[in-house]
Amino acid sequence: MDTPLYTGTSPQPGQSRRGRSRASSLREQVYVDLRERLMMGGFGAQDRLGEERLATELGVSRTPVREALIRLASDGLLVRQDSGYYPVLPDLTELRDLYELRVTIELRGLARAMESDAVTHDPSVLESLRDAWRAMAAEPPPPDPQFVLLDEDFHVTLSRAAGNPALTAALETVNARIRLVRMYDFLTEDRIASTIAEHVEIVELTMAGRLAEAHTALHRHVGDSMEVVEQRVVRALTAMARHRGRP
Repeated sequence: MDTPLYTGTSPQPGQSRRGRSRASSLREQVYVDLRERLMMGGFGAQDRLGEERLATELGVSRTPVREALIRLASDGLLVRQDSGYYPVLPDLTELRDLYELRVTIELRGLARAMESDAVTHDPSVLESLRDAWRAMAAEPPPPDPQFVLLDEDFHVTLSRAAGNPALTAALETVNARIRLVRMYDFLTEDRIASTIAEHVEIVELTMAGRLAEAHTALHRHVGDSMEVVEQRVVRALTAMARHRGRP
């Protein structure tokens, strides 16, 4: 990075509430900046993310950098080795396999209701889900990779409403394994907006008993997500390949 993005130092014990607030904001800025650079391929595949170098680039002390690296490792974007932190490389082959499994699990929740009148979705669960996402449509959140957690909650709740706990548990397991790469789906306003709109459509169709249409909409929704994620991951990997690892 050519010029420092942030200035200032971490607060010391006894500082004012305003000082602590600035420190908290600084930590978040460092975390967000490093997360964006990782997801855009701003580091090389073998690039060790050293606290001192990053602190100098960002114009901050090492403390917020250290905290950001710990958070990014928890997110799954970094792996810690003996010599330090390194970017995690998304596995496209595994991603495609797991997305296929995800589609199978999610569509089954609707298909079983289409096949048997004895299987119905819990209307109270669907109603709460619809209301929550309608409210989100009225005030969409800004793009953020962490939106993936809200997205996961929608799909898990929809699955739970179908009444097969085993399917829901399997979906949660798959979600955890693809969360890292699915974060790439929520980097722009248009993807946030389309995701919210599609969720509302899917749950409303399900509530109306138009299960075949809901099935089609859900299949298209997950397929579109896969396409966007794969394109962005490929771009990130290509960018990472252009960088040489730095000690």
